[in-house]
Amino acid sequence: MPSPKRKPAGLKLIEGSRPGRDSGGRKVSETPSFKRLPPEAPEWLPDEARAEWERVVPELARLDLLKPVDRGALTAYCLTWDRLVQAQKQMDEDGSVLSTNSQGRVRHPAVAVIEAASKELRAWAGEFGLTPSAESRVAQQGDGNGGEANPFSGSG
Repeated sequence: MPSPKRKPAGLKLIEGSRPGRDSGGRKVSETPSFKRLPPEAPEWLPDEARAEWERVVPELARLDLLKPVDRGALTAYCLTWDRLVQAQKQMDEDGSVLSTNSQGRVRHPAVAVIEAASKELRAWAGEFGLTPSAESRVAQQGDGNGGEANPFSGSG
C-alpha cells in the first residue's frame, strides 16, 4: 500500500503545534514562491475540455491555487474530462451499457473508458482541490487556526 501524499507546507503549518512547526513539532521548510497566475489554455483543446478549463480555472485562480507551470496537469485534467464525456455520449448514442458482438452480449467498450477516465479524473481533481474531501483539506486552512494569518492568502 502506498504511503499517503505529502501535505503542502502551508497545511502542515495550519495543523502545526506552534508557529513554523508541524503537528509533531518538526520545523516546516518553506516552499518555493511560485508566481500565482493561471496558465494559458492550449489552443488545441477540444470543445468539451476547453469548457471544463473555463469552468474551473477562474475559481482556482481566485483561490491562488494555480501557477503557469500547472498547465500540463490542468490540461490532463480537462482532457480526461473530455474523454469521459465523449465515451458517455458514445454509449448514449448506442443506447445500451451492453453491446452485441460475435460472442453475444458484452459490456459496451465505452464503459471501460468511462471507468478509467473517472478514476483518473478523481486523481487529477484531488490535485487541484476539486473533490469534496480535497476541498475539506483546503478548507481547514480557514477553520480553527486561532485567528492566525492564512499562509495561503498571499497576504502577510
